[in-house]
Amino acid sequence: MKKILMINGSPNEKGCTFTALDEIATELKKNGIESEILWLGKKPMSDCIACYSCVKTGNCAFNDQVNEVSEKLDDYAGLIVGSPVYYGGPNGRLTSFLDRLFFTSSAKLQGKFAASVVSCRRGGATAAFERLNQYFLMTNMHVVGSQYWNQVHGHSPEDVKKDEEGLQTMRTLARNMAYLVKATDCAEKNGIPVPQHEPIIRTNFIS
Repeated sequence: MKKILMINGSPNEKGCTFTALDEIATELKKNGIESEILWLGKKPMSDCIACYSCVKTGNCAFNDQVNEVSEKLDDYAGLIVGSPVYYGGPNGRLTSFLDRLFFTSSAKLQGKFAASVVSCRRGGATAAFERLNQYFLMTNMHVVGSQYWNQVHGHSPEDVKKDEEGLQTMRTLARNMAYLVKATDCAEKNGIPVPQHEPIIRTNFIS
């Protein structure tokens, strides 16, 4: 059975965002689903420069973690993206990574399960959460919900571990994700086909 890729977009490898993702990983394992957490690190991350090189080659012109993840996407049933909240939104490094990954690899991402997780000290979580979900909603991915918006609160990992509702929300998300991955695996084994989509129509509003 395919596993879940979790992307930690925080510059702090073992910070609040990791604490939320680790709670999900633990619950996924309890439900028979393996996962791995990819930390994007602290090195500079290039933005998408709209060169369209990926349209011709299938790879981003900047050969970094984006291409590494793209090459392995077939091994994953789903994607969970985690981010700290900066000024009411996800951090720039993560959005640069996702802009390029989704532009390069949208065909590989279609039909996979997806969720976003955000961590904040106090406010801005829902705005950041909605921003991240836009990547999934326009890529034919199946967005997995939980009992509340996927957010944890705290200034430190120790604070997050005291956020009982936030951590429970992570566990509920993990169980929902595990169930849907198993259900899809069962559907494939029983010959239930995946949705077949029409060619995308792009309408320009310039006469």
